[in-house]
Amino acid sequence: MVNDFNLVLSRLEGERKRLSEELELLGASVVSSQERREEEAIENYELEKQLILRTQIEDSLAEVQNALLKLQDGTYGLCENCGRHINPERLEVIPQASLCLDCKANQAKNKQPAHPYVLSR
Repeated sequence: MVNDFNLVLSRLEGERKRLSEELELLGASVVSSQERREEEAIENYELEKQLILRTQIEDSLAEVQNALLKLQDGTYGLCENCGRHINPERLEVIPQASLCLDCKANQAKNKQPAHPYVLSR
């Protein structure tokens, strides 16, 4: 009976060691996978911010190009919505402004930004 006990004890201890090692490896793998997912999430967040910034810059560039065209055709400083003159002080601050303050305020009331990072002009 002592031999059987020692044999069972030895097998159980061997199995405990094997399972403990397997569990450690699995735990390390889970942590590694979780760290990779966190890194990917951070990378996706940064990529999204860059794409939003790129869109904002492209929109601003289009506004500037539009203002330049208006300078050439003599319509610079006129509101694209109501046709009234845009306040010169507004144009001094935002030379590419295409709406007077009243029309811009109405637009802001009726439209929320598509994304929290988007700034309206």
